[in-house]
Amino acid sequence: MYNIPDPGQVFPNEFGTTCFIKNVISAPNISVGDYTYYDGDTDPAGFERNNVLFNYPEFGDRLTIGKFCAIASGTKFIMGPANHRISSATTYPFAVFGGEWAKRVPPHMDQLPRKGDTVIGNDVWIGRECVIMPGVKIGDGAIVAAYSVVVKDIPPYWVAGGNPAKPLKPRFDEELTALLLDFRWWDLPPEQLADWLPLLCDPDLEKLRRALRAAKH
Repeated sequence: MYNIPDPGQVFPNEFGTTCFIKNVISAPNISVGDYTYYDGDTDPAGFERNNVLFNYPEFGDRLTIGKFCAIASGTKFIMGPANHRISSATTYPFAVFGGEWAKRVPPHMDQLPRKGDTVIGNDVWIGRECVIMPGVKIGDGAIVAAYSVVVKDIPPYWVAGGNPAKPLKPRFDEELTALLLDFRWWDLPPEQLADWLPLLCDPDLEKLRRALRAAKH
């Protein structure tokens, strides 16, 4: 039997700053895959409260984060209810203050623009103090540079950064990217994944390429 880290642990190592956030999520519209962690010096287990902002499940949008993601300290996910109405002359949210104002305008949430779900793929690394805006899709294997503001989708296995964040360069060539996306190592059974780790962590990408090609046959 292999001694494999338990995805059901809240704090999986001795540092006390690294939290497997799947185990501290309670909101019905947030889902997080196994082994995805948030790392922070202050209250890492408070990820849902401190790092997912303006989350009102009744609004209808979702935050989905895949497996084996690394989310650095200070990263914030902004949910759809943070928006204001932008289709009229004023963006001011009169309805939320009640009284005669609320009687004369539609309900607040009915007026908000809807960007859709925010979806983070698998094996995504999000650097320190990033901001992920509503409705963004970040593909498998992507890297987001620290202090970036992500307002548009990022393709799988691309490095992106800036404010607003832009795709800067692909991590690998098209063939290796396609092989990795087809192989989906994050879905391997735990012991099989352990056997693949030497290759997945080896900077000799040609060795990995040969193994992935062989695995297809």
